[in-house]
Amino acid sequence: MAQHAAAVEPARHPEFLDRLRSIVLLLWRRAPFTTAVVLVMVVAGLATGSLWSAVASREWFPLVSYGLPSLENGRWWTFLTGPFFALTPIFYLPVAGGFALLVGPAEARLGTRRTAAIAVGAQLAATLGAALVLLGLRTTGWDWAVALAARTDVGFSAGALAVVAVVSATIKSPWRLRLRALLCVYVGVSILYVGTLADLEHLLAVGATLPLARRLAGPRRVRSLGRPSRREWRLLAVTGLVVAGAVQVVVRIAPGPSPLGSTAGQADSIPELAIVLIVIALMINGLRRGKRAAWRWAVGLASLIVLLGVVIAVLVVIAEIFGLAYTIENAPFLVADAVLWGAELTVLVAARSAFRVPSRRKRRRALGTRDVDTATELLQRHGGGTLSWMTTWPENYHFFPDDESYLAYHRHAGVAIALGDPIGAVPGAITAFSEACDSAGLIPCLFSVTDETIAVTDGLGWSRVQVAEDTIVDLENLEFRGKAWQNVRSALNRAKKENVAFRLVTLADEPWSLVAQVRAISEEWVGDKGMPEMGFTLGGVDEALDPRTRVGLALDPEGVVQGVTSWLPVYCGDGRIGGWTLDVMRRRGNGFRPVVEFLIASSCQEFRAEGARFVSLSGAPLARAPDAPPAAPLERLLDSFGGAMEPYYGFRSLHTFKMKFNPRYVPMYLAYREEADLPRIGVALTRAYLPDASLGSLVRMGKS
Repeated sequence: MAQHAAAVEPARHPEFLDRLRSIVLLLWRRAPFTTAVVLVMVVAGLATGSLWSAVASREWFPLVSYGLPSLENGRWWTFLTGPFFALTPIFYLPVAGGFALLVGPAEARLGTRRTAAIAVGAQLAATLGAALVLLGLRTTGWDWAVALAARTDVGFSAGALAVVAVVSATIKSPWRLRLRALLCVYVGVSILYVGTLADLEHLLAVGATLPLARRLAGPRRVRSLGRPSRREWRLLAVTGLVVAGAVQVVVRIAPGPSPLGSTAGQADSIPELAIVLIVIALMINGLRRGKRAAWRWAVGLASLIVLLGVVIAVLVVIAEIFGLAYTIENAPFLVADAVLWGAELTVLVAARSAFRVPSRRKRRRALGTRDVDTATELLQRHGGGTLSWMTTWPENYHFFPDDESYLAYHRHAGVAIALGDPIGAVPGAITAFSEACDSAGLIPCLFSVTDETIAVTDGLGWSRVQVAEDTIVDLENLEFRGKAWQNVRSALNRAKKENVAFRLVTLADEPWSLVAQVRAISEEWVGDKGMPEMGFTLGGVDEALDPRTRVGLALDPEGVVQGVTSWLPVYCGDGRIGGWTLDVMRRRGNGFRPVVEFLIASSCQEFRAEGARFVSLSGAPLARAPDAPPAAPLERLLDSFGGAMEPYYGFRSLHTFKMKFNPRYVPMYLAYREEADLPRIGVALTRAYLPDASLGSLVRMGKS
């Protein structure tokens, strides 16, 4: 047994080396500069032993590390060798790994030559610049400058951060602002409250490249739209509070000789720190949602801290002028805090219009009402898409940007989910809806919209993902002939043979006994699923009882209902109906088996005779045509979620069933403003479709 294991073991090494070689070659093709730098770091670490022992303890460390001592002693080459080392073995992970994570994706966007030029140029400028800055400050006797002037450093982090600063110009809003805010927060807090030589280099690298990012980014840069949007103002305000909280944490976990003095002992005690962080977190959550109350609290706190800092600064100046003896503990840090909070106060005042979200009670009245009558009148006048009649269902809220258009939406988990294409003026309605959602502290999204709406949201910079496919059967030349219609013809012929009759009725006008049969069939279908009946874009018997909804019934010779379908009107303007959309589709468990094919085919024939141009078999959520594989990662995630729901609701098998009618497919999309909104949108959609589902039933579905 041992001999067999020993014989097999050597064979594993060539396989491992082959895999490693293939990975390196793949990275080399996609990001050659990044791969080369990381490989040189690893090789240098192996050759010098610095991967397992600290390079700073080696006698030759001054010969490879850069800084003012190296510059004064003529060791100019250290500014070229230093970037490929790390101070300690554990630092190789953030130095080499961080370089790969930050510069690799940037190289794919900016190109190899541009990325290499920015990284190398910024690294040299930052390290040489730091040495020259310390050379000038050392003569002032500033303890921090004197201490740093005697030190040397290694690492490529300044160049990596400069590349990130430049690549931010290629990212669309609001991620561009978020990335830049994160960079500024990092370098600002680090230099003020930690103050190592690397922090000074980072400050110089980011400070030099960020203002020039648009020019340095080249053709991939994204045009800035000027003044920040309401969401971006909120982000800036939240960033300021994050900085305030980060400062308290940094001075506790990394005390050191910062430019303001030693930060040791500056932080609050743990209970005091916890209280401060909780208060800041509460204000952050309120500002993120645009709440007016949170803005008032933040303005009050910032004003108090700024006032305290100003008073201390004035007292110090007066004491210095008149030669008075004074003792103000931690005065530099109090003034620095006042500067940070002063910047936060400036942002809060400038962004005051972004924080107008009222209380929850007032907010419920601010964004739309339930006005089915007005929505129905506008829909009949202007017409709409295949899902448009669902916007008149009573569960919807209605947002009217003007007297001629509206959007229907559901509100869950802080998200406003607009259903289908807007009715009326599409561009203006979407813009007004988005602004109203911002004012109400809600996240807007548009669900099951078509290409017409997507053209508008694309122009607004929104993102989209396909969530379903509408299945349209054109009626003008419809004839159930040929091999493709064999299953449909068989259903019609069998129904005729077994004396199963078709009736197209208004269910609300039918006798109570017949309606009771329809309800029994529907309840039997729901009970078999083990999950609650879905809503939102899927109606039931109550929706089928609408007087303007048509219902197809299949009845056997004894008058027993074998199956039922309901059809929603699709208005094409001026009160005319151009088509019908399939909603309810149920059959008796042990009844006439091909009843659904029979009902749909018979309905198509009846609607064609009435002059309708098409029927929509509707789009099954999370289902698409077999020849349309998911491309984007989000689409693959939705595909997996659809697979989890398949045993309960059969969306995919339903979509496959509709292929019997040879429809044409129309993609339907979810349009959203940014990826950060997707988790909450996912929760909101789950609640919209399954408002009565218990946590246990959702867990069972996830485990299936």
